[in-house]
Amino acid sequence: MLVLPSTGYSQATSTQAKKKPPRPFRWVNPLKQKPVGVEHAVFLSPSMEHEVGYCIYLPPEYKASKNVTRRYPVVYYLHGGRPGSETKSVRLAATIHRHISDLDVSPMIYVFVNGGPVSHYNMPERKDAMGEDVFIDELIPHIDSTYRTIAHRNGRGIEGFSQGGRGTTRIMFKHPELFSSAAPGGAGYATEKRISEENGRESESLQFGPGYNTWDLARRYAKDPNPKLRILIHVGTSGFNYANNLEFMKFLESLEIPFKRLIVQNVPHSAQQIYEKRGLQIMRFHAENFRRSTDAIR
Repeated sequence: MLVLPSTGYSQATSTQAKKKPPRPFRWVNPLKQKPVGVEHAVFLSPSMEHEVGYCIYLPPEYKASKNVTRRYPVVYYLHGGRPGSETKSVRLAATIHRHISDLDVSPMIYVFVNGGPVSHYNMPERKDAMGEDVFIDELIPHIDSTYRTIAHRNGRGIEGFSQGGRGTTRIMFKHPELFSSAAPGGAGYATEKRISEENGRESESLQFGPGYNTWDLARRYAKDPNPKLRILIHVGTSGFNYANNLEFMKFLESLEIPFKRLIVQNVPHSAQQIYEKRGLQIMRFHAENFRRSTDAIR
């Protein structure tokens, strides 16, 4: 058998052939396979005048006849990556469903958000790229009017990973009146710090408004930390954002913003792997916050 020396060309060509081009952004992305308890739905965006998709997990007891008047707390889950899609993090629903079904944690609704073209940021020069506003001003009211939610911050949480962790942190500090529980994970706080230091610039092609980043919004919240947020920052020790998460935790301590930390050993930058190992702890964090918030107003 004649073996020819490799030039590397065929391997590079093969790698390029296997690499798929990024899928164009869409506001509606139907599920090909639905995890147990998950539905895909749409609502009409008043600002954009077209439909926006979301995925929603309803706990098993939600549709039981004996519970037709019961209302449930909601966790809004913000996906990672760009551009946005409501299907990106929906695989977490398998772990969520298992723990709720096994009565490990009290029942909650989970909504998987489409973050828009720039994933949970507003881009005011583009009418179709106001991801944060579509979430805050349109999706949340739609969910509260369509499902039996606790339509108040006492029963509302926010969570996300990577880009979704960045979005969670910005939004929780910008809108503490909307959420009682917040769990940002694996966020790219180094990028957010650069945006703060460079007056809104993330890259040559992305410019945000001054102060529209996790660092400046944390400073603003620290000056008037009301209503109080309960925060859990989670990250894997093998993830590429581990070090800058530790730096951001020290920053919050310097601002005297209280938070809990969940450091998951030997886990990479993966929401799925964190949930497989410690998802129950994150879910119980939300559930306990909802219970405490509800008890406080009785």
